[in-house]
Amino acid sequence: MSEIKHNSKLHEEMVTWRHHIHKHPELSFKEEMTSDYIASVLESNNIEMHRGMAVTGIVATIHGTKKGKAIGLRADMDALPIQERNDFSHKSVHEGKMHACGHDGHSTMLLGAAVYLKKNNNFAGTVHFIFQPAEEGGGGGRVMVEEGIFEKFPCEAVYGMHNWPGLAEGQFAVHDTAVMAANETLKITIKGKGGHAAMPDQCVDPIMIGAQVISALQSVVSRSVAPLDSAVISITMVDAGFVSNVIPNEMNLTGSLRYFKSEVGEEVKEKIKNIAQGISQSMGATATFSSIPNYPATVNTPKHAQLCAQAAEKVVGKENVLRNEKPSMGSEDFSFLLNASEGAYIWIGNGLVPEDSPEGGCMLHNTQYDFNDEILPTGSSYWVELVRSLLK
Repeated sequence: MSEIKHNSKLHEEMVTWRHHIHKHPELSFKEEMTSDYIASVLESNNIEMHRGMAVTGIVATIHGTKKGKAIGLRADMDALPIQERNDFSHKSVHEGKMHACGHDGHSTMLLGAAVYLKKNNNFAGTVHFIFQPAEEGGGGGRVMVEEGIFEKFPCEAVYGMHNWPGLAEGQFAVHDTAVMAANETLKITIKGKGGHAAMPDQCVDPIMIGAQVISALQSVVSRSVAPLDSAVISITMVDAGFVSNVIPNEMNLTGSLRYFKSEVGEEVKEKIKNIAQGISQSMGATATFSSIPNYPATVNTPKHAQLCAQAAEKVVGKENVLRNEKPSMGSEDFSFLLNASEGAYIWIGNGLVPEDSPEGGCMLHNTQYDFNDEILPTGSSYWVELVRSLLK
């Protein structure tokens, strides 16, 4: 049963907050206006806060009426470098920037829970509300951990939530372990011998070699990764050449690697290196391979996942809490927080996505995506119920 009712005064306030944040999107580590706005709502409700972690981050704190343990609840604040194509009144006013992943809604749901719990703090312990910058590739979660968030604000566990288009409004999904994949950037440089396009016999063509490398990499996952494990290799950028009649000296390939188990990631990277170097060497070229870790896998602590599921069931009913759906090969920097603390990360349904994807019904990172205001009370109520169930 939702603590925060639909069409209540708090729901109406949350819609106003969400629309304001959506209208003024800011990119990683530059969320100054967003941070100021969230701080102003916290301050107007007399909620204690600490500002400046990871540049623009906020940690707000509410104490219960009795002493007890402390937990952390986290929401992200940043937007994406995408040009919004919506026409509603709260569309982005910042050219080339858009809340296309719902972080405006995430911050609003956490803010709503904080406002509610400040007035209804009949729990035993402390809640730290973490408004984190730079999830979209900036690694704000990593920076917060490096700056000592759990030393400054000790938490027995930390919890996160992400909206999920394709999951029905009024539903949650909770995974016992793996939720989101690790993410690394792959770089391969193939060096051959350039020359005249009309005289390929006098050259070592890196483009032809690179094409064979790309093709061969498609066999790595299907033939080197156990069928019950998961990995994805995607070559997404190809850079070679500068004019039509010259075979270049080198070709650069850039891509993405996703996996859940670190040992799988290491095995796949070794295969990629061997394939790139082997094919190149056999054709008279050389190849170098490197990978840049971005985000580790987001993996729940099973006991905390169970606690989250139980709290969600009290809000929407057991039949609306899906357990152990397929994890996503997308990545999430909440993983840094989970690597530093026990906890769990769940999905809240943003609504089904019809084939024609009408306004508000798009997938994440789409130019016409919008967070569903109808789930604001559901998400905030989940946070409230989680606090009450954990801090008894």
